[in-house]
Amino acid sequence: MASRPTFLEFFAGGGMARAGLDGLMDCAFANDIDPMKCAAYRDNNPGDPIVQGDIWNLRPADIPAAQLAWASFPCQDLSLAGGRRGLNAPRSGAFWGFWNIIEKKGEAAPKTIVIENVAGLISSHGGRDLATLLTTLADAGYRVGAMQIDAALFSPQSRQRLFIVAHKGKLPPGLVSDQPDDTFHPPALRAAVAQLPDQTHLAWVWWRLPHPPRRNTDLAALLERTPPEDAWRSEADTQRLLSQMAPLHRQRVEAALADPNWNAGAVYRRIRNENGKRIQRAEIRYDGLAGCLRTPAGGSSKQLLIVTEKGRVRLRPLLAREAARLMGLPDSYRLPKSETNALKVMGDGVSVPVVRWLGQSLLAPLTGAKGAKAAA
Repeated sequence: MASRPTFLEFFAGGGMARAGLDGLMDCAFANDIDPMKCAAYRDNNPGDPIVQGDIWNLRPADIPAAQLAWASFPCQDLSLAGGRRGLNAPRSGAFWGFWNIIEKKGEAAPKTIVIENVAGLISSHGGRDLATLLTTLADAGYRVGAMQIDAALFSPQSRQRLFIVAHKGKLPPGLVSDQPDDTFHPPALRAAVAQLPDQTHLAWVWWRLPHPPRRNTDLAALLERTPPEDAWRSEADTQRLLSQMAPLHRQRVEAALADPNWNAGAVYRRIRNENGKRIQRAEIRYDGLAGCLRTPAGGSSKQLLIVTEKGRVRLRPLLAREAARLMGLPDSYRLPKSETNALKVMGDGVSVPVVRWLGQSLLAPLTGAKGAKAAA
């Protein structure tokens, strides 16, 4: 029986890229700088080591050869929440530590590379950061393409992420299209590609992917109906949050209250500019989706739930186990004991069903793995 292709998982976190690729490829090496995340990785993959430490301190000679490298490098400096400092800022600049390894591996470097990050990479520094990254890959001899994929296609969480897939060598038939697909190549990405330097543009490909089947699970299906009693916020906290809602959002809650059945809506606090003033607003959605999970660094990043039933309204945070379900992980996944740490692992992770679908549809045929799906 032929062995499966192997992959390297950089910035591995809790191992969600590995979970998505399970059954298609075997993990040959994993690394993360965060001790807590490394502990979560080990807890879920007993017997398989993960190297804890700064990627800049890794010795390329100690990293085994593999067909694929996955790098979900830190996004903080590319996101709005992180101030959009860009690819050369301290955290998101860790990409160059990854690239240093790829360069020093030489001919032993993986022929397929996946880089995952926030969609804000497309516009970071006016598109210059994306162009720099793509040009770096192209100059090294890779054909390169990118897709913006929303986890909401697979699970009830609105989570837009950019997936850059690069490959060196012959491309299998059926994986490249002569034009972009609106589902995965939004206008901002198409505009960024149009502005690429000529040589980089020659290396660009529009990856051709099948559309996933329609999602049939909504947020309510993943929530605990009877959470621990101490999870609920006080009545005063509930009323304070309601008072931060603009009329439209308050009306949505009133409509839910009018229905005696159990209902839940996801809430975020945001700063809005209204009449020249910055005002904190609470915004609720009842579209069956959670907002994008984030790390619990501050009050505005914590996703809350408003639950209504029989004329009563209650407020609580999203639980870590519920967040794990939104990321596509089974309840058998072992979370850190601290709720805050567990939420951090989830907020920094990659959607498992997105990885699985990308692996089956594109990465498996690129690496020769079994279980590939033919492009539609």
